[in-house]
Amino acid sequence: MNVKEKIIALLSTLLEDDTFFIVEVQVSPSKIRPKVTVLIDSDAGISIDECAEISRKLDDLIEAEELIPHAYTLEVSSPGVDYPLAMPRQFRKNIGRTLRIVLKDGIEKKGQLQSATEEGFMLLEEVKKKKKDQLPVELFFAYADISKVEVQIKF
Repeated sequence: MNVKEKIIALLSTLLEDDTFFIVEVQVSPSKIRPKVTVLIDSDAGISIDECAEISRKLDDLIEAEELIPHAYTLEVSSPGVDYPLAMPRQFRKNIGRTLRIVLKDGIEKKGQLQSATEEGFMLLEEVKKKKKDQLPVELFFAYADISKVEVQIKF
């Protein structure tokens, strides 16, 4: 098991109650001062204080297990609105929001997220302004067919 997998295992013990979930863990390969970046989230969002508490506990576990023998940087945060959606739980959290989807074949779609399951999600595709007589269409996308999904921020 490599360092990343060990950190994920330690982090999973801290998040056992299923309130928070792991979005991504990255470990930089630097030999001088490696950086461990942990992105976590919850269905209701996550506060800075919650990130700090998890960071302290994870740091203690990493030190106790001696996973990284020298100085390192640990960063625990939420993925933020500009981070692509990657798992069903993130999709369910964003129901009602506008998404931009890039399929694996390069086709792009945009629309409002209607629902999400473990297999995929339903999107109400936006109608192009040029085609006023066209009605919105509900489209189902399997996660396996998606290259990238971003939440679109409206001001």
